[in-house]
Amino acid sequence: MLFTKKYILRVAGPILVSLLMEHLIGMTDTAFLGRVGEIELGASAIAGIYYLAIFMLGFGFSIGVQILIGRRNGEKNYAAIGPIFTQGLLFQLTLATLLFGMSHWVSPIILKSILQSEHIYEATLRYLDWRVYGFFFSFTAFMFRAFYVGIANTKTLTMNSIVMVGTNILLNYILIFGKFGLPALGIAGAAIASSISEMVSLIFFIIYTRTKIDYKRYDLFHFSKLQPHLLKRILNISIWTMIQAFISISTWFLFFIAIEHLGERSLAITNVLRNVSSFFFIIVSAFATAASSLVSNLMGAGQQEEVIPTCKAVSIVCYCFVLPLILLMALFPQTIMRIYTDNKELIQTAVPSFYVMICVYLISVPANIMFNAVSGTGNTRISLWIELFALVGYVSAVVYIVMILRANIAICWTTEYVYLLFMGSLACWYMYSGKWKLNKI
Repeated sequence: MLFTKKYILRVAGPILVSLLMEHLIGMTDTAFLGRVGEIELGASAIAGIYYLAIFMLGFGFSIGVQILIGRRNGEKNYAAIGPIFTQGLLFQLTLATLLFGMSHWVSPIILKSILQSEHIYEATLRYLDWRVYGFFFSFTAFMFRAFYVGIANTKTLTMNSIVMVGTNILLNYILIFGKFGLPALGIAGAAIASSISEMVSLIFFIIYTRTKIDYKRYDLFHFSKLQPHLLKRILNISIWTMIQAFISISTWFLFFIAIEHLGERSLAITNVLRNVSSFFFIIVSAFATAASSLVSNLMGAGQQEEVIPTCKAVSIVCYCFVLPLILLMALFPQTIMRIYTDNKELIQTAVPSFYVMICVYLISVPANIMFNAVSGTGNTRISLWIELFALVGYVSAVVYIVMILRANIAICWTTEYVYLLFMGSLACWYMYSGKWKLNKI
């Protein structure tokens, strides 16, 4: 079954829309907090990346579950999907509980030792104290996301995201600025709003799946006790995606810590760039996720010869979105950045870095799609090794350019090129080697 560009867009489109909608959560946080002050703007970057690093453990596990569900769906073994879902859910709830407790205990110690600005430190903790409650809701929701992506029924993600984002924007406005008689909570209000919106997202998934999906066909909501043999099978795939996701974001957190040592202004600029960059990253991630799902289904159907052509087709469709957006943002950089801050001096200083940032996505498209294709084959251990080699190059570049040279922000952002060149080259080498074709999971 050769997937047409139309079908690729049908799968990737809802993922893209859902990710864009979810990005509005971070975007509105930044836009609102940018009106509160530079301290809050910078702290939200540190807190957001720190939270994301922990958050990615749950997301990484769900990628492994998604790969298995996609493989079973391609085999038309639908009844095997429910037990995978259930065991994954039990694991995620346990993981959320452990990470919640550890975060409250460890986070102040870690952040105190790495942050120079006392103001940034205090604001970051105010955010995290409330944000970690979201683990319980988001980790559970990841299982539903894995299910829908695995069976290539991605339109549900769009509807879910609309509900979640609508909730977050409304609560952000109310809680950050103190509307309708409530106190102005600032950065803590942003965290509370995000956690509540994740709870609403989970409730939506449960209700929708119970009422709109033939859940009996997939043996969903047939809860059972822990099945160690099945959980072990899931972890054989998921443990590598968990480690990969955590390390990847952790090294990016290192980048932000290094920038924080250059000053509060540099950190604020980097947070603005991060949010703009997210628009591109979301597009690439949507198509990369679609590529992983399609590869898993092709592997399950025994059509390995269609994997590489599918990856090429996904890349072409992705470029159709990315290239016009690069051109648009290149023409109006200050207008775009004004969404996130009204500080004219900060915006002017950020323009050269802005151009460096948007051009990185010319190589990000094939690099990420091929990398996710590696995961889609089920060989998540190889994905981890590719990620580790790429991150060695990235961290080396960060240490030299940011920490030793203390270069300006534009030069600092060139470290992204190093990471993507390593990752893309290694992923392409593995996929074109054909060593993945006989992989069984």
